[in-house]
Amino acid sequence: MERTGVTIRVEGLTKHFGKVAAVQDLSFTAGPGVITGFLGPNGSGKTTTLRCLLGLVRPTGGEAVIGGRPYARLADPLRTAGASLEASNFHPARSGRAHLRIQCRTAGIPQSRVDDVLELTGLTDAANRATRGYSLGMRQRLNLATALLGDPSVLVLDEPSNGLDPAGIAWLRGFLRRLADEGRTVLVSSHILSEVQQTVDRVVVVYRGRGVAEGTLGELDPEGEGLERVFLRLTSDTPAEPAARTSGREDR
Repeated sequence: MERTGVTIRVEGLTKHFGKVAAVQDLSFTAGPGVITGFLGPNGSGKTTTLRCLLGLVRPTGGEAVIGGRPYARLADPLRTAGASLEASNFHPARSGRAHLRIQCRTAGIPQSRVDDVLELTGLTDAANRATRGYSLGMRQRLNLATALLGDPSVLVLDEPSNGLDPAGIAWLRGFLRRLADEGRTVLVSSHILSEVQQTVDRVVVVYRGRGVAEGTLGELDPEGEGLERVFLRLTSDTPAEPAARTSGREDR
């Protein structure tokens, strides 16, 4: 299915919580047909940025828009942008299928999409089980299925590989690649740099709320050092031991 390209644009984004600056003058873009990795250690402002993009948090300054518009002003938001920000927001007594049906009813999406996304995410066999019995990896898949209900042109995923076993991570890589190849814009945040390196086309690196680099893997890592070394180099103003922990080796 050919899609009209929809671009994510973050320009001068700033968000303060009291005296704490969670995001500071951050700018980047993520375009269609590309998997963009949004990378940085825990606490670097990634989730706050995504929440601003999705209209869940009001920016202190700057803007974060999808197709040139804030999320709240999109004509059909769920069919434009699907998002997965956490893997625990399900009623424990409801089945995965029931959860998806309710989401469809609320958003005016045909119920036929439920079976489609269950199959796409490999949850068909578990669809009628209560979500209280889902593993973290299954919850991640159900979150992804929810994000895909509107068949959106943009996907915003926060740490989607958390809780997945190696086979699940390999599946996710291939799945995101297929979605990008369909012309969708895919933005994926992570602090596990080694995992993302095998998935993304472009990266945006943030540290302490600020953007420190943006480009293709080849542009940021021409020597083939690996993203951990690139990240350490970009944040070389920090002491060596704490910086090593932000590389993803110790920071789960």
